[in-house]
Amino acid sequence: MSGTTTAAALRRRAAGAGANRWVVLVVLCVSLLLVAVDATVLHVAVPAVTEDLRPGAIELLWIVDTYPLVCASLLILFGTLGDRVGRRRILLLGYALFGIASAVAAFAQSPQTLIGARALLGVGGAMIMPATLSILRQVFPDRRERALAIGIWSAVAAVGAAVGPLLGGFLLEHFWWGSVFLVNIPLMLVSLPVGRLLLPESTGRRDGPWDVVGALMAAAGLFGAVLGVKRLGGGEPALSVLTVVPLLVGAVLLVGFVRRQRRRTHPLVDLGMFARPAFSTSVGCIVLAMLALVGLELIAAQYLQLVLGLSPLRTGLRLLPLTFAAMAAGLAGARALRRFGPRRMVCFGFCLTAAAVVLLTAMGRHDDAGLLLTGFVLLGFGLETTLFAAYESMLNEAPAAQAGGAAAIGETSYQLGAGIGIALLGSVMNAAYAPGLAAVPGVPADASRAASHSVGEAYEVAGQLGGSAGAALRRAARDSFVHGLHVTLLVSAGLLLLGALMALRLPRAMQCEEAAVELPAPREAERSRVSA
Repeated sequence: MSGTTTAAALRRRAAGAGANRWVVLVVLCVSLLLVAVDATVLHVAVPAVTEDLRPGAIELLWIVDTYPLVCASLLILFGTLGDRVGRRRILLLGYALFGIASAVAAFAQSPQTLIGARALLGVGGAMIMPATLSILRQVFPDRRERALAIGIWSAVAAVGAAVGPLLGGFLLEHFWWGSVFLVNIPLMLVSLPVGRLLLPESTGRRDGPWDVVGALMAAAGLFGAVLGVKRLGGGEPALSVLTVVPLLVGAVLLVGFVRRQRRRTHPLVDLGMFARPAFSTSVGCIVLAMLALVGLELIAAQYLQLVLGLSPLRTGLRLLPLTFAAMAAGLAGARALRRFGPRRMVCFGFCLTAAAVVLLTAMGRHDDAGLLLTGFVLLGFGLETTLFAAYESMLNEAPAAQAGGAAAIGETSYQLGAGIGIALLGSVMNAAYAPGLAAVPGVPADASRAASHSVGEAYEVAGQLGGSAGAALRRAARDSFVHGLHVTLLVSAGLLLLGALMALRLPRAMQCEEAAVELPAPREAERSRVSA
């Protein structure tokens, strides 16, 4: 065989490997889509579940919250375990568990069974989520290609979050509530053999024993912290025992986990990564971006339904431009990152989002479709630009051997940011809303106190009062909500500008490492063969 022929064969094999990388990306995106959809698909099915299974208030809360709570608390455990025993192995186990748990949830006959199934779904999700990013980090060693892959990955995440409620609504119109879980099973039956066939296995460092105690400390600490934050976001009293105790226990365990990792020769998570400005800054930017996104989406949904009177379906359709803009930002992000660099990308994303938030302060008691469309498009594009560039910088700073742990840290930051956003912005909203209901003419004091809890409760109390007092209370609640919305948006804008300042610590340019192995040119290959 001539040297030219050998080089051509090498090029064909390299092209085939490149094609396989993109096939791997498709498989990973399907995995992510499944997890993202399942996080939101149940929301529209809650009334049907309540009517069928008759759960109590606490049981209903756990049915909704168990999945994200368990998933967030186990991300570090399974992310680092994947580095140890194999990322593909953990991913495939997550597929299998996700499918089994979906079947159990679909045919649950009691609230307890459904809660247990949702917990198993959370375990499966915690196996799948960090594995997708860590495998992506492995199969795309070139930063330019990896940036494009992360852009596609993040666009799929945005699609999944939006598709969940729409898919759930469609299934509920034609089938029973269990169908929102059954949709997972065909995807798992396809993903499991395809993933086993196509996904490459990879591991990180295997020096020393895996820190089982540290993994359990991290899981329990995150469980307590996320549970406490969720209770705060749900409007529970800040000094309630069921809020304070999980927060304190979670904080103590997480501090103990950090101290333990610093003392160990072979830590579960290399905390030295946080000493790198780009890594720690990226993680902080993810938290701030999610804090703004989830809190604003929740408040925007309430505004559209309770102030403008839109149906849940029309509300979902009004929020779709935000998702489409996020998809566009993810797909365009790789080229923009190469041109402008992480620092300017993240700063631009935060500033654009802050501008969108300030623009949305023009929202009032009456519908302005053009204003909402413009604001949501800018909001989605800005936030996704920030998240994409922050994730890419974080993964690039993490050593390939610790990709699972780094991915788990990023996903945990994502979940914590979402929980803190609901708690913080919800508290700001309530603080600005309640004073407007303190003294409504003609409304008794006890009715005013009940109405000050939320605008939904205010409408219920107004309906019970009826007459001019009910109309006055309803009008006051609507005006107070709009005022609270404006205050919350301004606070969000301040946090986003803080994120823009934080992003100044990121690298100015996107440093792309050279390929580890370069194919020889045909003539060079022929000369080397002749000389040999």
